[in-house]
Amino acid sequence: MEQQDFETLVKALSATTGLPEALDMLKASEDENVAEAANALTGQFALAEVEGENRVYHVFTEENENGEEQEFVEHVMNVGDDVMVFVAWFFYTQFEIKNRDTYAAAGRTYKQSKRS
Repeated sequence: MEQQDFETLVKALSATTGLPEALDMLKASEDENVAEAANALTGQFALAEVEGENRVYHVFTEENENGEEQEFVEHVMNVGDDVMVFVAWFFYTQFEIKNRDTYAAAGRTYKQSKRS
């Protein structure tokens, strides 16, 4: 994907209302790799309330060293977070594009969350 196409897509994604709409836009992308990655993620998200927050998790299985399927859960974002949190997560996990580069493509500054 050309940088200009990436910036156009990220800006459009940043204007969506949340993860479901952004994922639908990614699935409809003209870039085959992006659409394929987004389609592969469909149905892999779960909501859970943890410490009073509604969180969105990516739930997936991988084969461990013993050849057994093992389930993994990765926190993606909280319900109500800016959609850019999901967009940056998507491009980092699927294409290893750094969060700051994704935010920059949308004309924003990436602020790393403070650890508690």
